[in-house]
Amino acid sequence: MPSPGDLDVALDLADLADAITGARFRSRDLRIDQKPDRTPVTDADLSVEDAIRTALKERLPADAFFGEEHGGTPDGPRVWIVDPIDGTKNFLRGVPVWATLIALVEHGRPTVGVVSAPALRQRWWAAAGSGAWTRRGNEPPAPLHVSGVNCLGDAYLSTTNLCTWPEFHSRAAYLRLADACWEDRAYGDFLQHCMVAEGIVDIAAEPVVSPWDVAAVRVVVEEAGGRCTDLAGGDILTGGGALSANPQLHELAVGVLGTHRPTAPDHSTTPDHSTTSDHSTTSDHSPAQLNW
Repeated sequence: MPSPGDLDVALDLADLADAITGARFRSRDLRIDQKPDRTPVTDADLSVEDAIRTALKERLPADAFFGEEHGGTPDGPRVWIVDPIDGTKNFLRGVPVWATLIALVEHGRPTVGVVSAPALRQRWWAAAGSGAWTRRGNEPPAPLHVSGVNCLGDAYLSTTNLCTWPEFHSRAAYLRLADACWEDRAYGDFLQHCMVAEGIVDIAAEPVVSPWDVAAVRVVVEEAGGRCTDLAGGDILTGGGALSANPQLHELAVGVLGTHRPTAPDHSTTPDHSTTSDHSTTSDHSPAQLNW
């Protein structure tokens, strides 16, 4: 269980991140580089991760840190996992659907999660045993609970990108699930899982994720009464895919998707920002294993 102050730390870190991302969002001088996997990274991503890492070192020096952009130490009894900007492509195009994801993982289990989306003026947070909450703008915090929909024919389904299903899982399996559901959309990334926690989307499924994509949302979904696993119902931190839903729909969705085991992404090394752009930077990071 997290200590009483861990959630406060995570919320403070989210405030710190919001100040940085808010100042850089839609900025004309935003620096954009390309990582070796051809995904983009901005100066805002790097600044947020550096600021959170520094703040945690000052406040909780014994805790480990693992971030999307610079890696770190994924092992240990207490590890903070951070995605500085989930939705970097949206961020650099000026689309307001992006967030900073902050999670505390204790002995392999996420126990604190904060998802902060300042451009949407909304934040979601949870701590193990304390429920899940959201706040929109200046409204008071409101508790979260997953929906009570109990059959696929009434379910609202979301995914991130249909094009990634053939590579990492099974497009046919996802389309079977979509055909069985009432409606499907592609809200994507953090937002669809948080919408499951709010009870406004019933199922969120994506074929490939990294630990920093899902550690925080897992706490929020589970504390809202849902389940957040890989596509076969296993550990979301190591499974390679993500499935969020209320317990009844989760079981039904696993029955459709779980027979096709997803291909997990390789996290055997920490990120390297060697690029081919004129503004490229190079980082040399030590290998790190996800040994949960």
